[in-house]
Amino acid sequence: MTAATELRRTALYDNHRALGARLVDFHGWELPIQYESILKEHAAVRSLCGLFDVSHMGQIWIKGPQALDFLQRTNANDIARIGPGKAIYSHLPNEQGGVIDDVIVSCLGPQRYFMVVNAATTDKDFSWLSKQARGFDVELSNASDHFGMIAVQGPRAAELACALDFEAAAALPRFGALETPVFDQPSLITRTGYTGEDGFEFIVPNEIISRLWDNLLIKGRSIGAVPCGLGARDTLRLEAGYLLYGQDVDDEHTTFEANYGWVVKLGKGDFIGKRALEAQEKRGLSRKLTGVRLRERGVPRAGVTVLVDGRPAGTLCSATFSPTLQTGIGVGYLDRVELKPGTPAAVDLHGRVVAAEIAEVPFYRKPNAKT
Repeated sequence: MTAATELRRTALYDNHRALGARLVDFHGWELPIQYESILKEHAAVRSLCGLFDVSHMGQIWIKGPQALDFLQRTNANDIARIGPGKAIYSHLPNEQGGVIDDVIVSCLGPQRYFMVVNAATTDKDFSWLSKQARGFDVELSNASDHFGMIAVQGPRAAELACALDFEAAAALPRFGALETPVFDQPSLITRTGYTGEDGFEFIVPNEIISRLWDNLLIKGRSIGAVPCGLGARDTLRLEAGYLLYGQDVDDEHTTFEANYGWVVKLGKGDFIGKRALEAQEKRGLSRKLTGVRLRERGVPRAGVTVLVDGRPAGTLCSATFSPTLQTGIGVGYLDRVELKPGTPAAVDLHGRVVAAEIAEVPFYRKPNAKT
């Protein structure tokens, strides 16, 4: 393998090797796809607790007197809705309304914000944001090489946070954000995640992330916490209806088409892509990301054709076997935007037509969830 094609590794690489993880290439990063079993890791997150290395994600600081003005201009969501100690999910739209990336923005002070971006788009995002920052009194810095991230996810995640003396983090509301020392190093903990369960994301300097990972595993044993890989992360996020950038949404698909219209706040003032999104809302959609659930045995995969009334209506972008629902599920852009959940459909699995139905997304909601 040449230097040009050498995979990047997180600061937890040696930890994963020691635990016997199966490592794969994920957008240029060598990351664990599983440890013991995807199904066991998935079940642990749904019922107990799981730990994920998400250090490949990008981290960008936005600081300065016009930090909020800049974020309002570049985001579809209303960043002014959050104050210090709060985070928000958002999309970065281009002029055509397509999605440059989906991000989480945390407000840490009146002029200090922290943005987590996708691994595969970090450089693209930072370059684009830097261009948009011209004319704003704002300073951007890409901190991705200095920070690692561990996601602690599951119904017992708060117990694990308390076991490591992070009671203040355990008291955070959903999408709360807390700046706090971790092993005497300035760090950030947010009550966020990508699994559909309760959880936290620890954003800490690379120098201490291995120590944090080991401590989480040691303290987590008593509550059934296990290390989890990309395989379980994907089945969990698809059940929860979360987008995978570059697969379910991209520069060519708008937030409305991705069925995430709640992210777009057209009434907040001007922002990049607003006119295109307003026009699309007015004329209506010609395609929409739609859930499909199999009614027969089969494992759907990305790229398979969805049939409605015997005719192709689109293809699945993401699809898998749902361990929680014990059936195949997927999402794809269908040209039948009027379809309602329960409408009969089918998928073509290698020439075998399998009965399915249009499904509500998310496919899974954690017990007692309000949204």
